[in-house]
Amino acid sequence: MPNIKSAAKDVKKSRQNRVRNLDTKSKIKTYVKKTKAAALQEHKEAVVGMVSESYSVIDKAAERGIIHKNQAARRKSRLMKAVNKLAV
Repeated sequence: MPNIKSAAKDVKKSRQNRVRNLDTKSKIKTYVKKTKAAALQEHKEAVVGMVSESYSVIDKAAERGIIHKNQAARRKSRLMKAVNKLAV
Protein backbone atom coordinates (compact mmCIF):
# COMPACT_ATOMS: atom_id res chain seq x y z
CA MET A 1 0.00 0.00 0.00
CA PRO A 2 1.40 3.43 -0.91
CA ASN A 3 2.45 5.76 1.88
CA ILE A 4 2.04 8.97 -0.10
CA LYS A 5 -1.46 10.33 -0.61
CA SER A 6 -0.97 11.12 -4.31
CA ALA A 7 0.39 7.60 -4.93
CA ALA A 8 -2.72 6.14 -3.29
CA LYS A 9 -4.86 8.28 -5.57
CA ASP A 10 -2.86 7.05 -8.57
CA VAL A 11 -3.52 3.45 -7.57
CA LYS A 12 -7.23 4.16 -7.26
CA LYS A 13 -7.31 5.93 -10.62
CA SER A 14 -5.40 3.15 -12.38
CA ARG A 15 -7.90 0.60 -11.07
CA GLN A 16 -10.78 2.69 -12.41
CA ASN A 17 -9.04 3.04 -15.77
CA ARG A 18 -8.37 -0.70 -15.92
CA VAL A 19 -12.06 -1.47 -15.44
CA ARG A 20 -13.02 1.09 -18.09
CA ASN A 21 -10.45 -0.27 -20.53
CA LEU A 22 -11.56 -3.89 -20.03
CA ASP A 23 -15.17 -2.82 -20.58
CA THR A 24 -14.28 -1.05 -23.83
CA LYS A 25 -12.18 -3.96 -25.12
CA SER A 26 -15.05 -6.32 -24.37
CA LYS A 27 -17.43 -4.00 -26.21
CA ILE A 28 -15.17 -4.05 -29.29
CA LYS A 29 -15.12 -7.85 -29.31
CA THR A 30 -18.90 -8.02 -28.92
CA TYR A 31 -19.55 -5.64 -31.82
CA VAL A 32 -17.11 -7.47 -34.09
CA LYS A 33 -18.64 -10.84 -33.20
CA LYS A 34 -22.20 -9.61 -33.88
CA THR A 35 -21.13 -8.06 -37.19
CA LYS A 36 -19.52 -11.30 -38.35
CA ALA A 37 -22.60 -13.27 -37.28
CA ALA A 38 -24.88 -10.96 -39.26
CA ALA A 39 -22.61 -11.25 -42.30
CA LEU A 40 -22.74 -15.03 -41.99
CA GLN A 41 -26.53 -14.90 -42.09
CA GLU A 42 -26.37 -12.49 -45.04
CA HIS A 43 -28.41 -9.62 -43.62
CA LYS A 44 -26.88 -6.95 -45.85
CA GLU A 45 -28.75 -3.94 -44.41
CA ALA A 46 -27.93 -4.99 -40.87
CA VAL A 47 -24.29 -5.67 -41.72
CA VAL A 48 -23.76 -2.18 -43.14
CA GLY A 49 -25.06 -0.59 -39.94
CA MET A 50 -23.15 -2.97 -37.72
CA VAL A 51 -19.87 -2.38 -39.55
CA SER A 52 -20.37 1.34 -39.05
CA GLU A 53 -21.06 0.87 -35.33
CA SER A 54 -18.07 -1.44 -34.95
CA TYR A 55 -15.80 1.09 -36.67
CA SER A 56 -17.10 3.80 -34.34
CA VAL A 57 -16.42 1.76 -31.20
CA ILE A 58 -12.93 0.82 -32.41
CA ASP A 59 -12.09 4.41 -33.37
CA LYS A 60 -13.27 5.77 -30.02
CA ALA A 61 -11.12 3.24 -28.17
CA ALA A 62 -8.09 4.25 -30.22
CA GLU A 63 -8.83 7.93 -29.70
CA ARG A 64 -8.94 7.44 -25.93
CA GLY A 65 -5.71 5.47 -25.97
CA ILE A 66 -7.30 2.20 -24.87
CA ILE A 67 -5.92 0.49 -27.96
CA HIS A 68 -3.13 1.66 -30.27
CA LYS A 69 -4.11 3.38 -33.52
CA ASN A 70 -2.38 0.66 -35.56
CA GLN A 71 -4.28 -2.01 -33.67
CA ALA A 72 -7.52 -0.16 -34.43
CA ALA A 73 -6.63 -0.05 -38.12
CA ARG A 74 -5.75 -3.75 -38.08
CA ARG A 75 -9.01 -4.69 -36.37
CA LYS A 76 -11.06 -2.66 -38.85
CA SER A 77 -9.19 -4.15 -41.79
CA ARG A 78 -9.66 -7.71 -40.57
CA LEU A 79 -13.33 -7.07 -39.85
CA MET A 80 -13.96 -5.74 -43.34
CA LYS A 81 -11.98 -8.59 -44.87
CA ALA A 82 -14.07 -11.14 -42.94
CA VAL A 83 -17.36 -9.44 -43.81
CA ASN A 84 -16.47 -9.33 -47.50
CA LYS A 85 -15.42 -12.97 -47.43
CA LEU A 86 -18.65 -14.06 -45.74
CA ALA A 87 -20.83 -11.86 -47.95
CA VAL A 88 -19.50 -13.42 -51.16
